[in-house]
Amino acid sequence: MDSTLLIQGIIIGFSIALPVGPIGILCIRKTLAEGRLAGCVVGLGAATADALYGFVAGFGLTFISNIVISQQMWLRLIGGIFLCYLGVKTFLARPPEKVAELDGRGLFGSYVSTFFLTLTNPITILAFVGIFTALGIGDGLRYGDALTLVGGVFVGSALWFLLLSEGVMLFREQIGHVGLGWVNRISGSLIIIFGVVAILSFR
Repeated sequence: MDSTLLIQGIIIGFSIALPVGPIGILCIRKTLAEGRLAGCVVGLGAATADALYGFVAGFGLTFISNIVISQQMWLRLIGGIFLCYLGVKTFLARPPEKVAELDGRGLFGSYVSTFFLTLTNPITILAFVGIFTALGIGDGLRYGDALTLVGGVFVGSALWFLLLSEGVMLFREQIGHVGLGWVNRISGSLIIIFGVVAILSFR
């Protein structure tokens, strides 16, 4: 295993995940409403999607990236509609009196929905291609090295969401029940805005 590639992958994955967009807001809201584990699962779903796009870029699978890029308008439309639905659902959600007890099905649903929601953002694969090209990595990588790089991307992305979830948990007790209601309304509104912007970009 090339430790340099692993570290590069971690840094790239962390950097890609760092901007707080709809997934970050969803992670924050899930953590506040349902606890640390729910927030981490959202992060794992996003990290898996990031790793998949990193895999496509790292292995030089241009035919796949070309398909994704050529269909990016439709992906944005689908993602935008889902974000609007998610935003309305979040806005109208009643804050729980205590951290919700989630079973495996609830956690799996959060993971899968976040995974597919992250995949509807084709800008991610463009970012990976750009970063890999700028750093001179990706072309001519052996399979083992490419897997190491992709593994690093997953770890870096997951690390950011873990830190975000842990940070949010520090303030959960101070927010209180009324505060959680405002969190739902504010985060729901922001997610709807992200969704509307994505839909308006369809042309």
